[in-house]
Amino acid sequence: MARMSNCLRYLRARRLLLALGLAGLAGLAQGADRSHQREQFRQAMDAARQGRAWKAYAADLGDYPLLPWLEQAALQRRLDQLDTAAVQAFGERWPDSLAASDLRGAFLRELARRQQWRDFLALYRAERDGSSRELACHALRARLAVAQPLTWDADLAPLWHSASALPEACDPVLTWARQQGLLDPARLWARLDLARDAGNAALVEQLGAALPAADRPAAQRTAAALRDPTAALKTATDWPDDARHRDAALGGLLRLARRRAAEAEALWPALRGHFHFSETDQARVAAALALYHATDFDADAVARLAALPAEVQDDATREWRVRAALATGDWAATLAALDALSDTQKADNEWRYLRARVLGKLGRGAEAQAQFAALAGEATYFGFLAADWLDRPYEICPLRLARDAAAEQALLVATPELARAFEWEALARLPEARRAWDFAVAGLDPERRRLAADLAYRSGWYDRAVFALNKGEELRLYEQRFPLAREKQIRRDSAAAGIDPAWAYAIIRAESAWVADARSGANAYGLMQLLPGTAAQLAKAEKIPYRRAEDLFHPDTNIALGTRYLARMAQRYAGATWLASAAYNAGAAPVERWLAARGGLEPDFFVATIPYRETREYVARVLAVSVIYDWRMNREVLALGARMPRAGQAAAEALPRKAVACSADAGKASGAGVATAAAPR
Repeated sequence: MARMSNCLRYLRARRLLLALGLAGLAGLAQGADRSHQREQFRQAMDAARQGRAWKAYAADLGDYPLLPWLEQAALQRRLDQLDTAAVQAFGERWPDSLAASDLRGAFLRELARRQQWRDFLALYRAERDGSSRELACHALRARLAVAQPLTWDADLAPLWHSASALPEACDPVLTWARQQGLLDPARLWARLDLARDAGNAALVEQLGAALPAADRPAAQRTAAALRDPTAALKTATDWPDDARHRDAALGGLLRLARRRAAEAEALWPALRGHFHFSETDQARVAAALALYHATDFDADAVARLAALPAEVQDDATREWRVRAALATGDWAATLAALDALSDTQKADNEWRYLRARVLGKLGRGAEAQAQFAALAGEATYFGFLAADWLDRPYEICPLRLARDAAAEQALLVATPELARAFEWEALARLPEARRAWDFAVAGLDPERRRLAADLAYRSGWYDRAVFALNKGEELRLYEQRFPLAREKQIRRDSAAAGIDPAWAYAIIRAESAWVADARSGANAYGLMQLLPGTAAQLAKAEKIPYRRAEDLFHPDTNIALGTRYLARMAQRYAGATWLASAAYNAGAAPVERWLAARGGLEPDFFVATIPYRETREYVARVLAVSVIYDWRMNREVLALGARMPRAGQAAAEALPRKAVACSADAGKASGAGVATAAAPR
């Protein structure tokens, strides 16, 4: 039977391939000959979702890749009338499909709603369905309903040890556990401590309400210290001096130190006088205060970090000792801080580069040159900077994927869900396309994942290749990872705005990775992640057609407005695109503060002292990716040193371009070295 099932699956996939016309990729991604089927599919899907007879609109869809979704939509609409046999039959007709997986999950929830627990258990498979905490809890409830035993360690502990709230489906199981005495105070406090460390005040309050009455005040104060640490800590000297209240006060103080170190420092003496904190806890506070003073670059930050006991030193305190020392221009102190880094940190490209720079400042030129030489073969921000100091060509050693049509066909035969992903993308149904893609590639080995990524790249679905090719030697697949998409438009709009098109490409790559319908939590839209208000102002000033925020999902509109916005940012910083990039990410106000405090630093040192890690890495990434795109477009590139004029100095108008080479040694270094925080991902 298994061999027959595989044979039927193969024949079904072969029919799908023939329908897709996979003699050429254009039939897969563009599918101009599919326009009639696509229109039928839209009409049939509307009918299925409305409960009408969808098959009347699907006369020519027998071989259409998305056919299972029509049947699934019709079944989903009458979920309350389905039985297990109908769901299983659908899964057999469309094995290993996302449509079948979605229907299965929905029907399991329906069975739980009906409380048909035996049917639920007959269908549920932990290895397939257990990734959903909701279904996992329904499964536990089902086992209770049929008198199957549960144990804490095997069944409940994996759900319980979480700092986030559990779904409502877990409530009956937790009620049972409480009735059985399994949720004793020790287990409640263990999870409450996880929630406290994660800053989840709501969960702390929820768990606290289940504690014995004597323990509830400590839980309530723990939650208060998370919600408003200043207000809570001002009253903490009235709290009992017991272990739980000490933990609450300590958690609030550490949280406050991250936000307002000076305020935490002012409250610390009274708290230390009231509570009998352990030496370890006092050292933790000292480390937190020293660290967050360092992120503010306070005058005594370096000395405070250097004086911390070894047992409370961590990567963060050691890192910020370097950054704070660097900001002062005290090269001896900076070198001492670099020497104090952990071995793992010392191997990171950033610290290797900064060590070379500091050695140069201290007159130890030969050592600096050796450090630069060890970095200069790597196609990263720090590798490019090191090559500039040595006046060497940049080393960029690309790998190329040879097209294998037979392997492509075999992949699509074996993974029909991948063909469905491409069809969703062709319909511009991008969320559905990404879900299908993720479902399809989840089980692929690296070789077939690269093959799928190359298919996506050559079909113009660029973001899939960017996200799929992300480790090891794949980082050298520059063609797929840094696509020259919409090149004519980007060159035209960049020229009209007066900016470097390589920079525009780098911003797109860093902001959205070519996800055209990207929308951030800050409500930024599209390829260049523009805010609607900013877009409206730009459109009016530049006379670019724009009506509403959703227009920013259209690449033509987004790029036209985004390049103009970049031009304005660059103008604000005298053409210094590295500062403009920092402002693009963090906002102009923080950049102005940093410039006021440390604007005299050399640009690479300034970047290293940007307090926001996200912005620091963003600037390095944009600069490195600018070089990659410059090379892809022009072969010779503008050096990073030329891209980074000092703050306040106008960038030179005519700058020499730099050669790019690939030696055998550099190729090896590039493959091993690009996977760093500043690598162009």
